[in-house]
Amino acid sequence: MRQAEVNILTQGLKTLRSQTLEAFAHYQRAGALNVPLGDEFNPPLWELGHLAWFQEYWVARNPQRELGVSQDLSHPRLPSMLASADTWYDSAKVAHDSRWSLPLLQTTDCLAYLQKTLDSTLEHLEKEINGSPALYFYWLALQHEAMHLEASAYMAQALDIPFEATWTQAPQAQRSASQQTLTTLRHLKAAQWSMGTDWQTLSGQSFCFDNEVGHRQTALEAFSIALRPVTWAEYFNFIRATGHRLPLYVREIAIAQPPSSPPTTLPFEIKTFGTWQPINPEACATHLSWEDAQAYCQWAHCRLPTEAEWDMAARTQDDFAWGEVWEWTADNFEPFEGFTPHPYVEYSAPWFGTRKVLRGAAWVTHPYLRDVHYRNFFTPERRDIYAGFRVCIDQDSKTKG
Repeated sequence: MRQAEVNILTQGLKTLRSQTLEAFAHYQRAGALNVPLGDEFNPPLWELGHLAWFQEYWVARNPQRELGVSQDLSHPRLPSMLASADTWYDSAKVAHDSRWSLPLLQTTDCLAYLQKTLDSTLEHLEKEINGSPALYFYWLALQHEAMHLEASAYMAQALDIPFEATWTQAPQAQRSASQQTLTTLRHLKAAQWSMGTDWQTLSGQSFCFDNEVGHRQTALEAFSIALRPVTWAEYFNFIRATGHRLPLYVREIAIAQPPSSPPTTLPFEIKTFGTWQPINPEACATHLSWEDAQAYCQWAHCRLPTEAEWDMAARTQDDFAWGEVWEWTADNFEPFEGFTPHPYVEYSAPWFGTRKVLRGAAWVTHPYLRDVHYRNFFTPERRDIYAGFRVCIDQDSKTKG
């Protein structure tokens, strides 16, 4: 959701909050509010408090909202409605491991804080006008909550918590198979390609993240790129040939199938929110690290696309399928030329040079967050996220598939 008016933001904030509460209810029903300490986890009650704090911090407590991204960050914030909010829920200042030992609000009070901050946000939003720079902060709060909603699915998957991502479609493993495969490649001619956005040219109802601001000009050589990410059938060919480790949440099983018959069923299952399910051979392989993707490419005599190649294909090819898995690219996460941090300075700048860029979206990504320009970023060893990859080949290369 990049184009937004006051009424659209109002409905979006209400809808997303309802879905956040539905996700939290899954943890409640599973008796899983005390999750184990882990680098990729957060206590569910801390997550809820953090969402409330973030929204209040950037909207109700922000006396310079009307300045938008030009606000002075040294200007003091108004006090929170919760005295301990800054010491408990500010993710930039509260050490991750300490979140398990903080005297956080318990469920009833935390839900009340969440509701009060939303009510306050909506009251302020009623007084805004379309085109106001202040709308940026409501959009930021909406996008931030959508990110945490996706993270709630990652954590439920890792902890075997029964969970339903009600905000999106079922994964491809539960839908009909696509007919596109790795062998469907699109050849693209050499071109000068530009990524990035000039913030000054955006209208008052257009938004973007700061890592998308600026420009990067790239001279692309001719290349061919797969029209969809690598499938499970293709990835398991690689595993059989190399003995590479199985993806996270996948196990091998014994099935009776005539040797001469086509592999309509794979001898593998995937655990989805605690339940083992058959794997659709034509679904996109997922829970793969950047390192897994690199190993596959080395075996298949291909490579990952650069971010510019992915961007060019996604924006120029109508049949370029994306949105089932986040897709690793070859590039490090770096700023574009002319980058200027937005007020939420902790969002991008601290991670430049330490992450890899992923593009696209996963099936658990909220529709409000999906956008062809979105730049996701994770460390290359992460496998818990819903990440896969597609391949590129140079003109003289061939893939094994």
